[in-house]
Amino acid sequence: MNRRTLLTSALLFFASLLLPQLSIAEDKASSKKTKKARILFLTQSKGFRHGSVNRRKNKLAPAEIAMTALGKKTGLFDIDCTQDASTAITAENLKKYDIVMFYTTGVLPISDENVKAFQSWLKKKGNGYIGFHSATDTYRTKDKKHKWYWDISGGTFNGHPWNAGNNVTIHVHDPKHPAMKVFGKEFKFKDEIYQYNNWVPKNVRVLMSLDMAKNNPKRPYHVPVAWCRKYGDGKIFANNLGHNEGTWKNETFLKSTIGAIKWVLNMEEGDATPNPEVSKKWHEKSIKDTEEAKKKK
Repeated sequence: MNRRTLLTSALLFFASLLLPQLSIAEDKASSKKTKKARILFLTQSKGFRHGSVNRRKNKLAPAEIAMTALGKKTGLFDIDCTQDASTAITAENLKKYDIVMFYTTGVLPISDENVKAFQSWLKKKGNGYIGFHSATDTYRTKDKKHKWYWDISGGTFNGHPWNAGNNVTIHVHDPKHPAMKVFGKEFKFKDEIYQYNNWVPKNVRVLMSLDMAKNNPKRPYHVPVAWCRKYGDGKIFANNLGHNEGTWKNETFLKSTIGAIKWVLNMEEGDATPNPEVSKKWHEKSIKDTEEAKKKK
């Protein structure tokens, strides 16, 4: 056996030793990629109860049914739905989850101790909050004690001039964001749209807004529809849409929700840099659009 043959045999031998290790590493990496996230969906209503989160005959509500089906369809996550914040939002229970979704109203029964636990949990990398529709109608008080939640939700409900039957035109400011890609630069949608108090542009990245020139009624101020932000090392995404039960069967809306989940889980990149200049620009545009509409009457 010549030297070249010996060298080849030796290389093949050592390669055979390495291959099982490489295979195990690849399997682990693959397993890690396909590991399901855990989501907690809180749909408790201590104020107005929306049809989308109304459990009829002790069955899951439309929004809960939609999210449960979405988890099964995509294989992306498992979800637990609850209407009891007092037992769901605790330091111990939060350890089970990567994302907490809120579709809530009113002052929730979360103790001061568990408020701190929730804030601490949310600041950890890989964790996130996703708020749908009336998540912003939660802790709608004048009590500064609730500022912790206003900071998380991004805004507080202050009426809905655009009702459930309105077909609104929405402009997308960041169509590259995973939660926005499916919408394109502009789209029409039938749903109830809120206006807000406690909106702090320097804290958030507004992702889409009402285009006042193309909507009625018109209002002389910026009306954001979705936004995101970092919270410590965690992430926050909020979407006004979701009032109508039909929204929870809308494929575009559900694809946007998948994008938001992937963004929170760091599976897809998306900018969360605050863009207060966008809010300022669209506030000024809304004033102009409203004034021009008045002149035409």
